Amino acid sequence: MDAQGRGRADNIDPADQWVLNPNTGEYELRLTPSGAQSGVPRPRRGTPPSQARTRTEPGRDRAAPGREREAPGTDVPGPRRRRGEPPEPEPGRRRGRTKPKKKSKAKKVLLWTGGTMAFVLIAASGAAYAYLKHLEGNVNSTDIGDSGKDGFSKDEAFNILIIGTDKRTGKGNEGYGDKNSVGHADTNILLHVSKDRTNATAMSIPRDLIVDIPECRTKLDDGTEKVIQPTRNVRFNTSLGQEDRNPGCTMDTVKAVTGISVDHFAMVDFNAVKTLTSAVGGVEVCLAKDVDDPDSHLKLSAGKHTIEGEQALAFVRTRHSFGNQGDLDRIKVQQQFMASLMRKMSSSNTLTNPKKLIDLAEAATKALTVDTGIAKVTTLKDMALELKKVPPKNITFTTVPVIDNPADGVIHKTVIVNPTTSQPVFDAIKNDVSFTAVKQKAKKEKAEVAARLKGSRSSASDIRVDIYNGGAEAGSAQETLNWLQNTEGVLKSSQLGNADETLDKTSLEYSPDQADQARKLADLMGLPASAMKPGKSEKNAQGLPAIVLTLGKDFKGAGVPLTASTKAPDVDKSTADKTVCAK
Repeated sequence: MDAQGRGRADNIDPADQWVLNPNTGEYELRLTPSGAQSGVPRPRRGTPPSQARTRTEPGRDRAAPGREREAPGTDVPGPRRRRGEPPEPEPGRRRGRTKPKKKSKAKKVLLWTGGTMAFVLIAASGAAYAYLKHLEGNVNSTDIGDSGKDGFSKDEAFNILIIGTDKRTGKGNEGYGDKNSVGHADTNILLHVSKDRTNATAMSIPRDLIVDIPECRTKLDDGTEKVIQPTRNVRFNTSLGQEDRNPGCTMDTVKAVTGISVDHFAMVDFNAVKTLTSAVGGVEVCLAKDVDDPDSHLKLSAGKHTIEGEQALAFVRTRHSFGNQGDLDRIKVQQQFMASLMRKMSSSNTLTNPKKLIDLAEAATKALTVDTGIAKVTTLKDMALELKKVPPKNITFTTVPVIDNPADGVIHKTVIVNPTTSQPVFDAIKNDVSFTAVKQKAKKEKAEVAARLKGSRSSASDIRVDIYNGGAEAGSAQETLNWLQNTEGVLKSSQLGNADETLDKTSLEYSPDQADQARKLADLMGLPASAMKPGKSEKNAQGLPAIVLTLGKDFKGAGVPLTASTKAPDVDKSTADKTVCAK
């Protein structure tokens, strides 16, 4: 049965009736033009799927005022053609080819990728939004309490922790992972998507990284809450599953190690690799040498191969075939595999094939577990559309900088965070700095922000400021007050305790006539232009106008500059648009 409507209506494949709208990047229901063949009127051009109604759905189709409803069984005329619009082809005939536009808007919509396996799963779900009303029931969700955010914002940068577990679920997985595993965090990637959507960073976290797992709270199956005490000097992968830890505990551990707040998580198991690669018709990988690994059952010759299902799972799980036969080299191979999968997902062969997309969405959602903050269909759709905007060439894959664990002795089995090179990487992600060269979308806006620091400065003694603690360590506001008064000569300053809301970043709010005071205080504090918030001042205890300094979570101490680097450090990395052969 093709999309032209030949045959009986009840034999129509639903996937053949969805057509990509290049203006929105979403699929719309386009039914057959013949009412006699299908029993369904063709929706007018531009009608969204939710508004396309049929005579075969009792109780939904209402006649328009002043217009008689057609009798059952009669033909329904097609939509009226606009002047100059070519007629619809008859069933079984194709319209003549037309010259494609030089710059296709559809191509821009389709060229989207992501940072990880679960990133692809979420994007797949969003692409089939209209069908997700059914698919939503496939997605599992976990309540992680305060470890993540309640919802998703389309106007902010966001961080998703992608977790691949070693738990055996599903038929055919008996030969993989630990037979008795409770589901540890076997593969972990922190995906950061920039605020302007020009870039993304996918940072892998080694499973054998030695960390301190902080106290966390988890809800048990019976609805009770369990408080799990901190654990020191253990492998990162035990932050999930061990002692009933849920993904929220893993998110808390990431924050404790990197200082980066994680907004959401997406978790998959072995089946995700098998079902997703099969749904897209296989993923191309490249090997620099022959591989024959009896442990993972991977056997491939050097060169390019298209793999799916069991073979794809063996490829991402083998750790004895590449590099030094360790987890760090397996991470690189997994990153290359994910980049290839994203390229396949973004190809027109996948995104313009409704049937393949539906198969993909079914496979994706059945393998996916997310936090309750992004489990709703509308949220998944919003997130997917934002992820689409990131160009593949600006999606960077890298790994937490590590060194061998000295406690292991001669035989190195675990790693620790590199104390010298790791912090600049973490800071770049926290400060939304790209690891690739990107075109700035908002040059005018950035120039306007930078201009806030340009202009005259008052003297320190003229600054009148009220200081609040909006998320910094306890005592920071008093510490800052003492430093400003005793060291910098800002005598007209007051400390007013905690702010009404918690801020991630320190801010300085002032009225236009106080701009010179704000610039001087920014100089003293080492505040970036982005911390300057033109607005209005408040009246201090004496009834005089005062600028408002609110110390956020990024506050590092009195006198410690908060100006962030705008350039990412040089790291070992790859990008999603490049094919790399595993060595």
